[in-house]
Amino acid sequence: MKNLPYILMVLLGGVLYGMMSSFVKLFYTYGYNAAELSFGQALGSAIVLAPTILLVKDKKSSPLDRKGGISLLLTGAAIGMSNFLYYQSVSYIPASLAIVILMQFTWISLLLDWLFYQVQPSKMELLTVLLILIGTLFASGVFEQEIQSFSWVGIAFALATSFTYASYIVANSRIKNATAWQVKSTLIMTGSAICIFIVNAKTIITSQHFDLNYGYMILFLSILGTTIPTVLFVKSIPKIGAGISSILMTIELPIAVICAHLVLGESLSKIQLLGIVTMLGAIVWMNYVKTKKQVA
Repeated sequence: MKNLPYILMVLLGGVLYGMMSSFVKLFYTYGYNAAELSFGQALGSAIVLAPTILLVKDKKSSPLDRKGGISLLLTGAAIGMSNFLYYQSVSYIPASLAIVILMQFTWISLLLDWLFYQVQPSKMELLTVLLILIGTLFASGVFEQEIQSFSWVGIAFALATSFTYASYIVANSRIKNATAWQVKSTLIMTGSAICIFIVNAKTIITSQHFDLNYGYMILFLSILGTTIPTVLFVKSIPKIGAGISSILMTIELPIAVICAHLVLGESLSKIQLLGIVTMLGAIVWMNYVKTKKQVA
C-alpha cells in the first residue's frame, strides 16, 4: 500500500486533465483558439510555479546539470504539444471522439517503455489495456454516431496527441528523482510554453484577444489544468512507473465524458455509462491485484 498516495495523485491529475476539454470548447465560443489558450495556459503555469523554486530547502535535492535541464525542457515540450494538439482536435471533432483517440496513449506508452527501456509489460497490464480500450469504444459514443461526419484533420490531431502524451509519460517517469519537484515542474512548463510559442508564434503575436476575460480563462486553465496536474505527475509518476501511470491516467475518459455532459450538455447514453464502468473496473482490478502482490 506504500504506493497508494502516488496512485491517488496520478488519478487526481488525470481527473483535472479530463475536465479541461469541455471548458476549452466552451471558451472557443468566445472567439479564442487553441494556440492562444494552450500557450497562455503553459506560460501562466510557469509563472505560478517559478517562485516555488525559492522554497526549495531539501538538502537531499541534487543540483540540476545541463543534461537534466534539457531533458526537463523537452519533457515540457511534449506535454505542451499534447495540450495544443488536443485543443486543436476538439475544435474539429466531438470531444467524445477526441478523447477515445487520445486514450491510445495507454498502449503507446507501454510500447515506448518496452522499445527504449526494455520494460516488458506484464500479462495483467496487457489485459487491463485491452479492457480499457474496449471500454473507451463504448464510452466515446462512436457506435451512436456517423463516422463519415467526422473530420479527418481532427482525427489526425488527436492521434498526434496520443503519441506526444505517451512520450511525456515515459519521459516523466525517467526524470532524475533527486531534483526538487519545484525545479522539475517549473522547467517542464517553461519548455511547454516555449514549444507552443515556437509552433504558433505568428498566431500568438498577432492575437487581439489578450484582454481581461482571457486572463480569467488562462488563470483557470493554468492552475487547474496544468500547474496542479504537473506537480502531481512530477512527484508520482517516477514512483510508480510509466506503465501503471498510463493506465491510471485513462481516468481522463470517463471524466471528460461526464464533464461534457454537465458543462456542454452532451448526451450520456447507457452504452457510454457501460464503457465508463468497464474502464474504471479494469483500473480498480489492476491496482487490487498489484497491491496484493506487494503485500505478499
